[in-house]
Amino acid sequence: MTQPSGSPLVLQRVPLGFQWATADPFLFCVHHLDLYPAGNAQFGPQGSLAGRSIGNDFEPRDGWRMYHGSTVPGFPEHPHRGFETITFARKGYIDHSDSLGASARFGRGDVQWMTAGSGVVHCEMFPLLSPDGPNTVELFQIWMNLPADDKMVDPYFTMLWSEQIPRHVHLDDVGREAVVTVIAGRYEGLTPPAPPPASWASRPEADVSILHLALQPGAMVTLQPAEGAETMRVLYVFEGSVMAGGEDVATSTGAVVDASQPAPLVAGPEGAEVLMLQARPIGEPVAQYGPFVMNTEAEIRQAFADYRSSGFGGWPWDRPDPVHGGLSPDGTVERFARHADGRMDRPAPTAAGAAS
Repeated sequence: MTQPSGSPLVLQRVPLGFQWATADPFLFCVHHLDLYPAGNAQFGPQGSLAGRSIGNDFEPRDGWRMYHGSTVPGFPEHPHRGFETITFARKGYIDHSDSLGASARFGRGDVQWMTAGSGVVHCEMFPLLSPDGPNTVELFQIWMNLPADDKMVDPYFTMLWSEQIPRHVHLDDVGREAVVTVIAGRYEGLTPPAPPPASWASRPEADVSILHLALQPGAMVTLQPAEGAETMRVLYVFEGSVMAGGEDVATSTGAVVDASQPAPLVAGPEGAEVLMLQARPIGEPVAQYGPFVMNTEAEIRQAFADYRSSGFGGWPWDRPDPVHGGLSPDGTVERFARHADGRMDRPAPTAAGAAS
C-alpha cells in the first residue's frame, strides 16, 4: 500500500546497544568490533588475561573481548536449531568448524550464511594471526528465522566471498562517494550469490534485502520502495549520521522506515555507515531459548532432548575451539571453505560491481 503524500519516512527510532533490536524474520543483530593486540603462538592475545571472566568475557576491556574463548577469542563449540546465522566479516578473520566436519576461514568482506535447520554444532573463532598486531576484528552477526516448514531441513552453509559480492559505487557531481554492498536482495540491478536453498531469503515473495552503505560526508543514496506491502525495513546507523527523508538519524540509532516510500539518505558532516535489514515477516509464533528457535515450547524441549541424545552428529574436532593454521609462507592469509562432502571452495578473482 502506498502511503499518502507527505507521510513521514521514519516511523520509529531505537538506540543501538551491543545487541540491536530487530523485526521479524530477523531475530537479532550484533556488531562486533574488537581491537585485538598482537597474537601469541596459540593465536590468542599476547599478554595477561588476568581479571577477565574467561569463558564469558563480554566486557570490552582495552578495546577487546574474549567472548566464550579461553585461549583464542570467539565462540567455541555450541549448538543451533531452527534458524540461520549470517556473518558479515568486515575486518580480521573467522575460523569456522562444525559437527558435519566442515571448516572455513573467511574475513575481509566475506559473508558466511549458515542454515542450522534440524541441528548443527559449530564454532566461530577469531585467530589473531599477526604476531606484531594489531588484529582488529569487525563483523556483523545476524540471526534470521526459518518458517515452520523449513526448521528441520538438513544443515547447510555457503560462502559469499568478498570478490563475488556486488558493490554499487555512486559518485555525485563533486565526487562524493557512496558505496552500497549487496549481501542479499537486489540493488540497482546487482544481485549477490544465492543464499542457502531453504532460507527465507530464497523465496522471492519474502523480499529479503541486506545492504551495507558507506557514505562520504554529504554523499547521498536513495533506496527504492520495497516490493511487498508487508515488508519491514530497518536502518542501523552505526557510524556518523544521516538525514533520512529530511529527518536526522544520529549515530548509534536504529530507524524503522516506511518501506513503501523511496528513502533518500544523505550523510552528515562526518559521513555515515549504515546496515539495512529488510524482509516480509514470516508471521509465525517464535519460541526461543538460547541457541534454539522453534515455534512452540514443546519443540524447544525436544531440541534440548535431541541435542543431549545425539549431539547433532557429535563433534569431530580434537578441541572445542579449533584454529586452521597461521599465515602462509609468503605472509598472506588463505581463505577457504571445506564442505562436509569434501568439496573445497575458495574465492575467485571475479569481483562484481557497478559505478554511477
